Amino acid sequence: MRILGFLLATILLVFAPPAPTYAVTKSREEITHLLDFVAKSPCAFFRNGRAYPAAEARAHLERKYAVLKDRIRTAEDFINLAAARSSVSGESYRVRCNPGQEQETSAWLRSELLRFRSQPR
Repeated sequence: MRILGFLLATILLVFAPPAPTYAVTKSREEITHLLDFVAKSPCAFFRNGRAYPAAEARAHLERKYAVLKDRIRTAEDFINLAAARSSVSGESYRVRCNPGQEQETSAWLRSELLRFRSQPR
């Protein structure tokens, strides 16, 4: 019976899917895209009541990502944990791309992530 169990375990290991390197690579690609999207944006970013240009917003999100990297597995995790709100005040980050039109950064990034995922590659 032990030999049968050993053989079954061996067969399962041989035919098991590979480690999730594709998923990790895809998530990193998506997160990098979101960071690039922020950096190239003409929008103003609001954090704790103050406006920041795109380059500073990207740098801030990169620093948060570096700190939270162990907890971030997907682009959605990145948005929720690093790009949605201030870890100091708890206030939502906001973005203004057109005068009088502000939205939460998390919604803006989710929309871009969906657009990015729908592109053929």
